[in-house]
Amino acid sequence: MLRALAAAFPDARCELDFTTPLELAVATILSAQCTDKRVNEVTPALFARYPAAVDYAGADRTELEELIRPTGFFRNKATALIGLGQAVVERHDSVLPGTLDELVKLPGIGRKTANVILGNAFGVPGLTVDTHFGRLVRRWGWTAEEDPVKVEHAVGALVPKRDWTMVSHHVIYHGRRICHARKPACGVCTLAVDCPAFGTGPTDPAQAAVLVKGPETVHLLALAGFGVPEGDGAVIVAGDSEP
Repeated sequence: MLRALAAAFPDARCELDFTTPLELAVATILSAQCTDKRVNEVTPALFARYPAAVDYAGADRTELEELIRPTGFFRNKATALIGLGQAVVERHDSVLPGTLDELVKLPGIGRKTANVILGNAFGVPGLTVDTHFGRLVRRWGWTAEEDPVKVEHAVGALVPKRDWTMVSHHVIYHGRRICHARKPACGVCTLAVDCPAFGTGPTDPAQAAVLVKGPETVHLLALAGFGVPEGDGAVIVAGDSEP
């Protein structure tokens, strides 16, 4: 299954835009109950206005809230960002720490966010157990645990530590593109032969193909032997000229 995921998503990466660990921490806090796309629309102006921890620590709340308003829950997020800036300045000499124990003690940063930061900004392997990850690994029978920390430990025991960060990306990509919560695209899923939940969604390839989302759609359908889905739900099969 890991090999199939790697083949399906060879370019998988953190979909939040950032250039520093602090920027990733801020973007990840903003991503709660918000799409990565929307966060990436907001952060260029935010990062330009607040380039360092000290800038968040002394931010004008009204101005900060207005900048992050499109991400939702902007008041709570502003509180977290100001608190994060103050804590980094006071406890860590204005430098975001690079260990799990230190990160989870900072405002707005839980274990999931800490693993995102560690894996993608510091190169420290970490499993990011978000909604997609937990749902998929339970669907696949990798674990029956519901608690995110228990899921993290259970999957961590199955997967080599060096691969934790990339496995997180691959599973999350698969959840966003193919293995949807209500109607997964089972009929064009390259994990189908190994998936105990095969049949949760449509197994007919033509019906499943139109459910695939994201910029990798052509690649994913090609792996399943299909072309690009037509707007009316028809699918052009690879090698055919008619839908």
